[in-house]
Amino acid sequence: MVAGLSSEQRLEMRAIRKSFGAQAALDGVSLSVAPGEVHALVGENGAGKSTLMKVLSGAHQPDGGEMTLDGRPYAPADPHEARRRGVGMIYQELSIAPHLTVAENIFLGLEPRRGLLLDCAALRARAADTLRGLGHAGIDVDAAAGTLSISQQQIVEIARSLAMGCRVIVFDEPTSSLAQEDVAQLFKLIDSLAARGLAIIYISHFLEEVRRLSSRLTVLRDGRSVATHRTTEVTDAQIVTEMVGRSVAELYPRTPHRPGEALLAAEIPGRGALTVRRGEVVGLCGLVGAGRTEFLRALFGLDRTAASVRVGAFTLPAGTRVRWLRHVGMVSENRKEEGLALALGIADNVCLPSLRQLGRGGFISPAQRSAHTTRWIEDLGIRCQDPDQPIGRLSGGNQQKAAFARLLEADCDLLLLDEPTRGIDIAAKAKIYQVIDRLVTDPVRPRAVLMVSSYLPELLGVCDRIAVVRRGQLGPLRAVADISSEALMREATLS
Repeated sequence: MVAGLSSEQRLEMRAIRKSFGAQAALDGVSLSVAPGEVHALVGENGAGKSTLMKVLSGAHQPDGGEMTLDGRPYAPADPHEARRRGVGMIYQELSIAPHLTVAENIFLGLEPRRGLLLDCAALRARAADTLRGLGHAGIDVDAAAGTLSISQQQIVEIARSLAMGCRVIVFDEPTSSLAQEDVAQLFKLIDSLAARGLAIIYISHFLEEVRRLSSRLTVLRDGRSVATHRTTEVTDAQIVTEMVGRSVAELYPRTPHRPGEALLAAEIPGRGALTVRRGEVVGLCGLVGAGRTEFLRALFGLDRTAASVRVGAFTLPAGTRVRWLRHVGMVSENRKEEGLALALGIADNVCLPSLRQLGRGGFISPAQRSAHTTRWIEDLGIRCQDPDQPIGRLSGGNQQKAAFARLLEADCDLLLLDEPTRGIDIAAKAKIYQVIDRLVTDPVRPRAVLMVSSYLPELLGVCDRIAVVRRGQLGPLRAVADISSEALMREATLS
């Protein structure tokens, strides 16, 4: 056992250091988790959480520090050795092989054999036993994994870790793509894993999830472990202060909104109609798959529908180009496939809708492009090397902020925001809420915002009016003062 490390902890990471060139991603981070404990890891995007977990999983080799697993030195050379030693990772973006069956995914690399041949009967039986132990015997072990729901695929990933004998399981933002009922089921499963003596590391930007699951939490900031607390002995305000290094007085701005004339008047036959006024934020909520995103896509012209969309005095034809020309912009929930050109730089992504304003005679001024982008990098706190850094190399939260910056650069009057703060840390969320508030309260030209979110506290904190989308149908818009999260959830889940 390494001197100074407690044998009571299942996993200990002590004074871990990791640099990439001259940049220190981890500067003496320490973390421990005991058998049967859920230990939360919180921090801003870029604080070092992902790098620390990559060191734990063997994807990165540390420059210094020491780790033990059940009191023995632990230094995996790669992720395969980490899993073999007992550390499993459940990432936000699942690593399922969609063309393989559930059973084949669970025992990938550990397939039972009879001589040189695969023992298919034993494979299915062991997979079924593993799923039964997780309380999910209803998942068909012969089904192609790609046909399962996201929550079921997540169960398959957890089953794979258990099949490999993992004693430590890391959950990295596991609820980001789950419906509300699936989140509740996941929490029950994590509770049962901890009750079985597994050590759980849980990473989340949602403090209510951290409070629901964890007994202790560790705060990271700028590559350092700032503090470790018992979850019940620390306030949300203290956690946020430690995360950002300063006090965040109000997460949601309290500036009075003064709605004016209607900026957006839209109707989709068979789905409903709504009006959004200058100077207000309108929210759409509902279960995943209820049709919220489809509603925004129809308004922005991404999907062909019979939608009637009027912005100001103009009735907009089909297509997205005319939306940008009329200062209508959208942030997609699927930033990697629809929202960003990952191979291009930050500046190219941010300035795409406004290239004509960045030069003359068809030529773009690199200096203007860089200056315009730098403004939003500083305003939104995008962590990057420079404006030309490939956007695909940024963290997910910083990618999301860059997607939001594009709408600001395009000087949009109407902002269509689909899950605009997904994967963003608390401080960055507060910044985006402040920017939204600044836009809709602009004394010269107040903007309008139509926002989809799965996070009800966000909608209730930011919006002036909210409507529920259920089974593709848009319900009535109601003032936030007249509704509650419980009422919204009841309406969203009515059969």
